[in-house]
Parts: sequence; structure tokens; C-alpha cells
Amino acid sequence: MKTLENKVAIITGGAGSIGKTTAKLFLAEGAKVLLVDMNENQLKTAVAELGNPNVKYTVADVTKAADVKHYVDDAVKAFGKIDVFFNNAGIEGVVKPTVDYPEEVFDKVIAVNVKGVFLGNKYVLPQMNDGGSIILTSSVAGIAGSPNVTAYIASKHAVVGMMRNLTLEVAPRKIRVNTINPSPVDNRMMRSLEDGYAPGDAANMKKTFESSIPLARYAEPIEIAQLVRFLASDESKFITGTTQVIDGGMNA
Repeated sequence: MKTLENKVAIITGGAGSIGKTTAKLFLAEGAKVLLVDMNENQLKTAVAELGNPNVKYTVADVTKAADVKHYVDDAVKAFGKIDVFFNNAGIEGVVKPTVDYPEEVFDKVIAVNVKGVFLGNKYVLPQMNDGGSIILTSSVAGIAGSPNVTAYIASKHAVVGMMRNLTLEVAPRKIRVNTINPSPVDNRMMRSLEDGYAPGDAANMKKTFESSIPLARYAEPIEIAQLVRFLASDESKFITGTTQVIDGGMNA
């Protein structure tokens, strides 16, 4: 039997590399999936690439309660229930020291990465089946510091805190809650951060980042998606309240 047979999953940040790759693995394991993101064209492209009748999408801003309620309602209307919530949407902000960090950018990062995660948990939980799984996307930035990305660091630490709180709240319902904490992943977000740290010299910045990882490379989106698939499945049914670090040894 497929490991996610008859499961219904919501994936926020569903048009991004990790969200879309995770959706592909979920669908292959028998799940029905609702992708959530802000850009309808990107969502349409993702659904077309996935080419599966069991994937649908909803356009939503995760920082707005009405939009979050809308994607939860869409999932239930389309598939009848919710078993898995990959609360994954996030943004990186800019690379600036704290004294120069723009307040409006700080507010936006916190809104997406913290409030968006909170609202997702708040409105998905009443519709989630007992025994379900919630996976929150944090980062190695959620367990250690790094200069010049104060909003991102703060937001990803906050996600770990929310996970620990929620783990205790929902344990009586046998719902599991975990964070994934990836090192740099080879995707659009890291291209942005590389350029932010070294404008005009992003390629060398990538090499510098890679040199800090014992396995000497970035993670691939598929490697993150495989961890999420495991946490979504009943194969991880005694794992809850954990920070699942996937970093090539970066924090060893």
C-alpha cells in the first residue's frame, strides 16, 4: 500500500521548488493535494507540470485570515477532509545589518513566516483529522544565528517555538507536529541570498556557503521533500515535537 493512500494534504508555498517537489512525492504515494500560493500563473504551471487529477490549487495570501480560511474550505470542499498540513510558505527578506534593516521588510518577513504559520495552524486544526501530521518549515536559521538576516533568523526561531507549543496542545488528538530545518537548498531563495551577501559575485558566495557544509554542497529540493513525505506518513507516527535538521552536517 502507498504510504499516503487516501490522505489529503495542504501545501502552502506550493508553487515554489520545495512545495512543488513535495506535492509530486505526495501524489505518487496516493495523496490528494491542495497547493496554496499567491501567484496564480505559477500555481497553474505547477499543476500542469504535476499532471495529476488529484492536485488542485487555491490562490491565497497566508498573512490574511480570510484567505487562510478560504484555502482550508477549498481543501475540505474538494477532498472532504485534511490529514496533512505542510505549512511551508516563507520569504527571505534582505541581507542588511540590524541597524540598516528596513522596518517594512522586517514586518513583511514576520507577517509571512510567523503570522502566516500561526494562521495556517489556527484554521487548519479544526478541520484536521485526529492522527494527522503538521510539518512546519523552519531552517538551520531557526536553531543558530547568522549575521545580516535578522528578520529571517527571528522568524525561523519563532516557527520552532510555535511547533513546540502546538505539539503539546494537539497531542491528545494524536496529531503530530514537527519542523524541518534545512541548510541552504539549491533554489531561488538561495540565489537571492547569495546576491544579497555578495552583489555581483553570487557564484563565489555559493562556494563560500558550500564550504561551511561538511558534505560540501547545498541540499536538493527532492531531499527536503523526502523528509517531509516521511513526516507526513504513518511511518513517523511516534515522532512529534522535533526539529528535523537536514543540513549535510552543517551544525555538527
